[in-house]
Amino acid sequence: NKPRSKKRRPTFRRLLKTSGVKLENKLKNRQLKQNVSAKKQRKEQKRLRQAVKGAVAALPPRPLETYCPRPGERKDTFEEEDFLESLPTDMLEDDDLQLMSSMAQRASFITRDLSSCAPVHSGKKRGSEVTKDYEKLPRKMARIEQKEVIHLLPIKDKTGLIPQSIQKPVSQKEEEEEEEEDDEDSMEGLTAEEREQRRAQKIQEKKLRIAALGSAVISDPISNVKRVKELRGMLMEADPSVAVTVRKLVMVSLMEIFKDVAPTYRIRPLTEDEKTTKVKKETQQLREFEEILVSQYKFYLEDLEQIIKDWKQQKKKRRQAVNLQSYGGLAAVAVRCLTELLLALPHFNFHNNIIVLLVPLMNDADRQVSDMCCDAFRKLFVQDKLGAASLATVRVISGLVKSLSYSVRPEVLQTLLSLRIREVKKDIEATKPTKKFMNYQEKKKNLSRMQRKWKKAEEKLDKELLEAEASENKEHKLKLHTETLNMVFLVYFRILKKAHRSALLPAVLEGLANFAHLINLEFFDDLLNVLQNLIQSGDLSNQESLHCIQTVFTILSGQGDVLNIDPLTFYQHLYRMLPRLHAGASNDDVIIVLRCLDTMLTRRKKQVTLQRAMAFVKRLSTLSLHLLPDASVGILAATRAALHSFPKCDFLLDNEIQGSGFYLPELDDPEHCNAQNTALWELHTLQRHYHPVVRLFAAHLSRGAPSEGSAALNVELSRRAPVELFRDYSLKDMTFNPPEHVSARDKMDQISNRTRIITPKPNEFPINVLICSELKMCICYILNCFCSCCVCFMKKKKTLARVPCFGQRARVTGCAAQIIYP
Repeated sequence: NKPRSKKRRPTFRRLLKTSGVKLENKLKNRQLKQNVSAKKQRKEQKRLRQAVKGAVAALPPRPLETYCPRPGERKDTFEEEDFLESLPTDMLEDDDLQLMSSMAQRASFITRDLSSCAPVHSGKKRGSEVTKDYEKLPRKMARIEQKEVIHLLPIKDKTGLIPQSIQKPVSQKEEEEEEEEDDEDSMEGLTAEEREQRRAQKIQEKKLRIAALGSAVISDPISNVKRVKELRGMLMEADPSVAVTVRKLVMVSLMEIFKDVAPTYRIRPLTEDEKTTKVKKETQQLREFEEILVSQYKFYLEDLEQIIKDWKQQKKKRRQAVNLQSYGGLAAVAVRCLTELLLALPHFNFHNNIIVLLVPLMNDADRQVSDMCCDAFRKLFVQDKLGAASLATVRVISGLVKSLSYSVRPEVLQTLLSLRIREVKKDIEATKPTKKFMNYQEKKKNLSRMQRKWKKAEEKLDKELLEAEASENKEHKLKLHTETLNMVFLVYFRILKKAHRSALLPAVLEGLANFAHLINLEFFDDLLNVLQNLIQSGDLSNQESLHCIQTVFTILSGQGDVLNIDPLTFYQHLYRMLPRLHAGASNDDVIIVLRCLDTMLTRRKKQVTLQRAMAFVKRLSTLSLHLLPDASVGILAATRAALHSFPKCDFLLDNEIQGSGFYLPELDDPEHCNAQNTALWELHTLQRHYHPVVRLFAAHLSRGAPSEGSAALNVELSRRAPVELFRDYSLKDMTFNPPEHVSARDKMDQISNRTRIITPKPNEFPINVLICSELKMCICYILNCFCSCCVCFMKKKKTLARVPCFGQRARVTGCAAQIIYP
């Protein structure tokens, strides 16, 4: 008897305890054996098929044995016939004879020639029949598609483990490629109109597909979040006729989906302990949703980044469906999507990556892309309440300016003016709780046992109240603001030190003027010296010099009060620059002048002498004569504030001379120009100004700017600052404030009362002109000609053109007519 094997068969539980790697290796070995056995079976079946094929195509059956004489031996025909007749075939029936014949065809050892000397297992025959069969074979073997198999968990029965597998579903890529090839073949024979119709039909189908996927994701994000991957796959649209349009639609659709689906918190990766911990089904489903959402959001941002890189590098990939000319449109849409995500999801993942990608585009040569990015960061600075996003952006901007050696666009630094920084960490010392907590020794020495017990409970309650007030959050916010401001000043000081002649200097000076009240006292002396040297160099424009003056006085009116400095030179610079303002210059400088006057005269009235104040009042009244109405209103409001701050300036309204000497208006020193020996005669002229508000201010100032009485201003004008009045009555939109109320009947009466018809000269177009000198308008009725002026009404044979005339002469373009007012 054969001894029984001591090796026991493993139980099912023991199999469950085996490692997954071991089970996988066993499964692979078993599959390999099965493949080998299947391969052997296929070879045997192939041989059988070849044998059957050869038997069917064979010749009629030959005798069982034939005798062929040897070479040299004479063949005896008679003996052969006798031998065939001697065979016992007459004892067989017809059916048996047919059966033996068919068996003879299949048996090689019977049908072969016994008299031949060739071995039984000889090589391939070299006869003509073999060559013909070889020629009939196909040149290429038929390809057998190998389908991918997905291995499942095995099933155990009495015989052992049975491997389980299913065929992987075939992707539709090949079918889509075949359809695209068929479409391309069909598009070749179509006309241009039919191609456009086919393209519109494809775009409509893609739109419906995108809408269906987007609606499914938004309606149930947790269950249908995998549809985002399918939608993102449409970014690789390969049809050249609709690729650009479809990709733009997909980018915008995904952007809106992420804005709607993304949670209001930052998703962090799970730890190892959290992955192994058992949780509820809903929690596990939520975790899977968050993981898929973050991964798809990351891939989407990478796709947008790749589109922008391809546009910047002008790189065309192989088999690319988008040409180089269309990269600009795709990149613009990608930048727009990134800016929208930057503003809509500042709390979500990869926000800093979006900042790093968009900050270099602020300095891009494409004006549209650059303006789009600058506007996005301005909005981000305004809506950022905590300050983390602002700090990250300022750090990237600082690195960009330094890496490019300060050769960036001024708009990059002008975005920093939108930062919402009102206070920094050094200003919160007074806001800290002044209550002091007692230590254990002090409590034991000064308090009884019951008092210590109550004290302990009271301190615990105070700590909870402090946490409820979120004082730590406020400190964190101020800390971020302090770091942001330090980075901003670092950029500004670097430019002042190394690139003070660059185009960034106006933006730097404007930024210093905006944040000057937050500058540390340690930098005051050095900064004042630098600004004074810049003004005295004479290389600055009017606006840059005004920004320097504004920065200096903003510093001195804030923390600079402790410094014993008399900025007389800066007063002289501003006094010298006031006559440079006029109606033909930019009105942006007027706002800076108004702010400087408010800081220099109103806030520092105790440090300003009366001679200096009177000189500024006189020059401001002179300046208001040759400015636009909005600037004149602001300057007169600043003059009113100076008269209220220095009441003794009211003797400028009299004709009496105070002291000796004459007024020297050409002298640029306000202390020695003898302004006390002049009068504000400009107010009398301004009382006949065409703007009603200017007339009102001039009459008010000529009576000493009283606060009460008939000459006092109304509440709306008296409570507004000069800058606010300048903006309210601005002519930027080409509107007159307050508007004139003139009825249509009065206009027609004025036109009919004052008209003149100009007769055209010979060889000119016939033209009838109505002239109204009071309305400063001319109406031309031109027959049979087209006028390139502002056309209000046009028919086939008659054209009505209305031409505004702002001077004493107006020329009608295209009519050879010249209109001269009488």
